[in-house]
Amino acid sequence: MASLISQNAIHKGLVKKKKSMSNEDKITLVEEGKEELENGNDLNVDATRNQKRKRGRKEKDDLTDIEQEKEMKKLENFLFGSLYTPVQFGKDDEEEIRAEVDNSSALFFTDKSADSALSVYEEDIESGEESSDREEENKQKKPVWIDEEEEKTNINIAKVNKLRKLRKEEDESVISGSAYVSRLRAQHIKMNPGTDWARPESQLRNYSSDDEDSDKENGMVVASGYKHPENANEILKTNEDLVLNRGAKFLPGLLEYSRLVDANVKDPSNAPINSVQFHKNAQLLLVGGLDRTLRFFQVDGKKNDKIQSIFLEDCPIRKASFLLDGSKVIISGRRKFAYSFDLVNARVDKIGPLAGREEKSLESFEVSPDSSTIAFLGNDGYVLLVSSKTKELIGTLKMNGTVRSVAFTNDGQQLLSSGGDGQIYHWDMRTRSCFHIGVDEGCINGTSLCTSPVGNLFAAGSDSGIVNVYNREEFLGGKRKPIKVIENLTTKVDFAKFNHDAKILAISSSMKKNSLKLIHVPSFTVFSNWPPRALNYPSCMDFSPHGGFMAMGNAAGKVLLYKLHHYNQA
Repeated sequence: MASLISQNAIHKGLVKKKKSMSNEDKITLVEEGKEELENGNDLNVDATRNQKRKRGRKEKDDLTDIEQEKEMKKLENFLFGSLYTPVQFGKDDEEEIRAEVDNSSALFFTDKSADSALSVYEEDIESGEESSDREEENKQKKPVWIDEEEEKTNINIAKVNKLRKLRKEEDESVISGSAYVSRLRAQHIKMNPGTDWARPESQLRNYSSDDEDSDKENGMVVASGYKHPENANEILKTNEDLVLNRGAKFLPGLLEYSRLVDANVKDPSNAPINSVQFHKNAQLLLVGGLDRTLRFFQVDGKKNDKIQSIFLEDCPIRKASFLLDGSKVIISGRRKFAYSFDLVNARVDKIGPLAGREEKSLESFEVSPDSSTIAFLGNDGYVLLVSSKTKELIGTLKMNGTVRSVAFTNDGQQLLSSGGDGQIYHWDMRTRSCFHIGVDEGCINGTSLCTSPVGNLFAAGSDSGIVNVYNREEFLGGKRKPIKVIENLTTKVDFAKFNHDAKILAISSSMKKNSLKLIHVPSFTVFSNWPPRALNYPSCMDFSPHGGFMAMGNAAGKVLLYKLHHYNQA
């Protein structure tokens, strides 16, 4: 029994120890758990803070993206209208879309024809009277704003030279501001008559009459069959042009032109330009000067690319000219010989020295219209005729005085010459004999001659700067008085040339700056807005075959290119 009691006591003691140890262990475990919980809580707090920061950044990014999208939508709505806005849901977005639609309501219209097919026609019938009233109001438009100060201000138009042309009477000096404005507008319309087509009041006129004088000077003519705009069905039944230019008249006074890129901009010369000429295709331009280089340019008015150049070591170029077919170029200088350049074979042939002649210079010449004969100016009044095929002398013509200039007629059967005796000689190229000699009125020394490619006009210039224009038939018939005496130059006339239709005559002198004049031949008046100030000393010029371009070489080595707006083709 004692042993059992002792065993029970030991067992109880162990149980108590276990209980006490378990409590202590529990306390330590609780304390360790607390520490672990505190550490875990710290980690959890840091993690939640990081998550909150990330969420905040994402929300900010989302907000900025949304704002950017809204701004982009607003810009799209402002530029293109609300048709391009995607359909969205939500009150705020719907209100914004409605506001944007209201703001951009001018970009849209409502088609009422979907509700009823007759609504459009009913509205047209009801608004017929209103539209007629609106048309009358549009015809009598009133200014949107009137400056009250115009009536109070007074302007003296007699003091300023530029404003004197606004006077209606010689004694008029002070006018009101409104009158000044109206006169300026009238002057603008007078100086720019070509804007009539832009006026809303302009109406189509009937140009069916045969009287060409009734045509407007700058007007366009409706093609036959289209006199009335109601003939819309007839337009599709023919291939005629809807608008025809009835040959607008070439008016005097102001020349319509524009400056283009220099013809030799890709390869300018360092020496004076002595010769320029267009090829018959109007795209190729030759340029020659004292730098002994002959250049060819493709003229388009924009790039003017250089095609080719030839350097002549022993010949500073005084003149260069195409033959009729355009395959060869005759080049001359102050030498006993000249050159013939073959464009096709790229070969240079020498002309001269001529057999039996002692001329030291063959620098001046003219080519006949059929390119069969080249007329060189020789010594002692001789005109040397050279065949373009054989390059040999085939005949001579002898004047009484020195020869300064020659010109072929447009058919090539006659040759005109002038020189130191002040007379004009007419030669028959078939018999090579002189059949008429006439005195050039007021001329002591003739320096230039040119004939018109159309008609019977010819112009003779002298060293005094006077240019006389004659009718060749009347001159040969015994009438010595010129049709017109042009006195716009004061120095020696070096050059004279008609354009292709003989409506413009160009005369120039290389002894004075900007001394190139253009004459309106039908009225024999000088264009008042020509020349511009940038010409320098003009030395040569040429018109393109159809008159659209005009090239001018000067002493500075430039070839100025101009476009004449009256002509549609180069």
